[in-house]
Amino acid sequence: MRSKRSPTQVVRWLVGCLLCSACMMTHAGKQKEEALADAVRLALSRAISDPRPPELGFASDADRDAWRQWSAMMSTRLQSRMPDAMVRSEFLQTVWYESRRAGLEPGLVLGLIQVESGFRKYAISSAGARGYMQVMPFWTRTIGDGQPAKLFQMQTNLRYGCSILRLYLDLEKGDLFLALGRYNGSRGKAEYPNAVRAAWRRWQH
Repeated sequence: MRSKRSPTQVVRWLVGCLLCSACMMTHAGKQKEEALADAVRLALSRAISDPRPPELGFASDADRDAWRQWSAMMSTRLQSRMPDAMVRSEFLQTVWYESRRAGLEPGLVLGLIQVESGFRKYAISSAGARGYMQVMPFWTRTIGDGQPAKLFQMQTNLRYGCSILRLYLDLEKGDLFLALGRYNGSRGKAEYPNAVRAAWRRWQH
């Protein structure tokens, strides 16, 4: 039988939860809705609507070995945050697929997810950003099907997030500092890019 908490314990527990939530939301920003050229918007829309599942393909045995080594190492590091082995495996496979599809380093994407949502699938920021990569709902209207609820789906969220970060990298001519700031809605400020880079180091293979 579960023991009852005293009023003091309840207050301490609530304060702890609030502090934890505040810490996890510290870097959750607000991507700004920008006017996109028709060609850019069309290219993003096509990338988002691609129905193919995240099935991995390898050009060589070396590529396959690299995936297996990376997956095993990241799974161990992620276990405390994502205890279910099946969910963790699907998540890592999707991160690998979507990040490489967008020309991004998978470790960078994991670092960004750590900072943005703490690996919480149903995270919602005070600005309304959703899911693992904290994608703003306006993107579903700009380049998607107008259904923001889908941002809580694993592959959809990762596809949007990786595609948006790739867009910002291209717009900033490869400058990761500015691209990360733009992703967070804090372009030119150091706090968010520095936080993501620090987290990225944890997920480097």
